[in-house]
Amino acid sequence: MYPILIKIGPFAIYTYGFFVAMGFLAGILLGKYEAGNLGQDPEKISDLCFYILISAIAGARLFYILTTPETFLNNPLEIFKIWNGGLVFYGGFIGALTAAFIYLNYHKMPLWQTIDILTPSLALGHFLGRLGCFFAGCCYGKSCDLPWAVTFTHPESLALKNIPLHPTQLYSSFANLIIFCFLWYFRKYKRFEGQLFWVYVLIYAVVRSIIEIFRGDFRGSFFMETMSTSQVIAGILCIIAVFMLFILGKQAQTKPETLSKTK
Repeated sequence: MYPILIKIGPFAIYTYGFFVAMGFLAGILLGKYEAGNLGQDPEKISDLCFYILISAIAGARLFYILTTPETFLNNPLEIFKIWNGGLVFYGGFIGALTAAFIYLNYHKMPLWQTIDILTPSLALGHFLGRLGCFFAGCCYGKSCDLPWAVTFTHPESLALKNIPLHPTQLYSSFANLIIFCFLWYFRKYKRFEGQLFWVYVLIYAVVRSIIEIFRGDFRGSFFMETMSTSQVIAGILCIIAVFMLFILGKQAQTKPETLSKTK
């Protein structure tokens, strides 16, 4: 649609980068707000978000490079041009989660409570980031003739041009907005620490697997090209999420007073 938001001479603000930055900013502010409500130090949450930001971008870019290495073989400098798109969510998710575990363990902060604090921020930031994908044209959908199909015409768009496509970026964006609203409501009724995070992982994995069906860009393939890399990862995370919800729920039954003390 509009890959470049503002351009003055050689200076340009790319729409994708703008929305990704807004997503991180909104997530940090929301996380600090929720941390204050639950008696945690908002500044430590802010510091944690900085490490999550760096790790998420690095992980997301690395996964994209691994799924489409031919894009960078002839021009390695393209690796650093993340403002043009090319961030894989699950790569960023794994990178961010790794950084969070290391940081929380080092500072001896409550693991699952802190991760629950940041979980709605993750969905909110993802909602805004996917809007950036739409404007850049990355993560585009398959061709279709539906009334809401979108045709990309901008010469710098990363999507297939002049063909009506599923607006998969908007599917994902609005799905994340709904997930955020649900998590923000559900957080008041969770029964144990970590429940909010693993419920998010489970819901998003199901939603992502469905949206992947309508994607038209190459994202790696498995099982005779019937599943994308993200669908395989989503399937694995579904199993892990169900297992963790069961384990943490069992543990909470033996310590029913733990959650009430943290609220």
